[in-house]
Amino acid sequence: MAGPKLTLNGNEVEFTPGETILQVAERNGVKIPTLCYLKGCTPTGACRMCLVEVKGARTLVASCAMPAGEGMEIQTDTEKVHTARRLAVELLLASGEHNCLVCEANGECKLQALAYEYGVDASRFPGPLHPAPLIDDNPLILRDPSKCILCGRCVQACNEVQVNRAIPAPWGPRKDQEPDQGWYPLVDYDQCTHCGQCVQACPVGALTEKKAMGLGRSWETEKVRTTCPYCGVGCQLWLHVKDNRIIKVTAVEEAQPNRGRLCVKGRFGYDFVHSPERLTTPLIKENGEFREASWDEALDLVAAKFKAIIAESGPDALAGVSCARSTNEDSYNMQKLFRAALGTNNIDHCARVCHAPTVAGLARSFGSGAMTNSFADFDQAKMFFVIGSNMTEAHPVAATFVKNAVLKGADLILADPRATALKEFASTHMQLKVGSDVALINGMMHVLISEGLYDKPYVDSCTTGFDQLKAKVMEYPPERAAESTGVPAEMIVEVARRLAANKPAMLIYTLGITEHTCGV
Repeated sequence: MAGPKLTLNGNEVEFTPGETILQVAERNGVKIPTLCYLKGCTPTGACRMCLVEVKGARTLVASCAMPAGEGMEIQTDTEKVHTARRLAVELLLASGEHNCLVCEANGECKLQALAYEYGVDASRFPGPLHPAPLIDDNPLILRDPSKCILCGRCVQACNEVQVNRAIPAPWGPRKDQEPDQGWYPLVDYDQCTHCGQCVQACPVGALTEKKAMGLGRSWETEKVRTTCPYCGVGCQLWLHVKDNRIIKVTAVEEAQPNRGRLCVKGRFGYDFVHSPERLTTPLIKENGEFREASWDEALDLVAAKFKAIIAESGPDALAGVSCARSTNEDSYNMQKLFRAALGTNNIDHCARVCHAPTVAGLARSFGSGAMTNSFADFDQAKMFFVIGSNMTEAHPVAATFVKNAVLKGADLILADPRATALKEFASTHMQLKVGSDVALINGMMHVLISEGLYDKPYVDSCTTGFDQLKAKVMEYPPERAAESTGVPAEMIVEVARRLAANKPAMLIYTLGITEHTCGV
């Protein structure tokens, strides 16, 4: 069945109810300029750059905020539209000190690009009488309010994308601002995580990376795409490289899984790459002191010692430990070295005590040792049960998707001995005693089974050993689980019933579960 239609620049196109004019235009390859619009956030229509003509409307309308309607006749490329956009650019240029010659955003500034596109070389309007002073009190982010165009993208990036709520909204002149500093957002550093999402969202030079100041213009750098090495989320990065040095890092806007988001480590934690403390040559210790050596000398020494140990005590006297952050190819070569060349199976790596229990448990339960859902599925969940995971610290970008879902109406249940940052977003915090996770889960399963709330067709067709499981969890009525966990029996019953009633629900866990002795 065909959907509703409208006319866009003389062409009839379909749209989905709820789409804005801007979204319909983008989907049909029609470019409409924007400055304040931030994809996925509540449109504000603040910049007035996306104005279009709609037949019958008294004035031009902001396409980012106007819902598409059946039978609309829209023009995006008329002289009236262009005149309004030129005026908007002029007013924005007059609103602050926009000197492109000394601006770090030169070449990447969206306002600069629009001024060039619409032929605006100067503004007819007087500039600000009292330019706002530079704010240099942050170690990572430089704020220049004189370049702020009041688009609100930093506010949206903080409150709707990362959901750190560090930039209060609504914003404007407040008691903590001097009168001559005008209207611009201020930061609550008690809430700020220094993720830098506001910097990435800023369309001009009002927010810039402090460490990148003066290191290179955009056209002097090469962008190299890579994967963030810190946690297991797998965020996609652009490394901005000049003269073989990383000068800054930004997120890949449309890439999965992070969708243009980064945390403080991914965006700003690259100093180690060029640290002068990094080893650039092998070191050999002699008489208690290290001396520099060539690779041939170092490798010959290690090989000779390995051979001597094997000759004296056999290959099992050797053991190797690999790093879980290594590439798959390096880890493969490491185990091949020990098994094939040295003749021992004594090879290990640090993730054996981290997520190896996950791999074993998932493989046994579901036939695959990987997570059963992607981060993209977070948008579809109506409830989250988070246990043994301090997401906002360990996997900050993944946590943003949970917070986004909660803002859109999903329910969040947090089971953790600590009041982590997710408690603020949770409807229920099950503050269990450390190490009592199994007792809590057994108590919840007791409720689900005894009240017949579990998925019987799934259990009958896809599981084995259910009777043994049932016999064991029947030993854990909510009252007994409450004694072991410290979580009230009433809360255990309520949460179990809510999990059964809200579908689809998603379970999230990390090392707080798998690093127990019963992690598998």
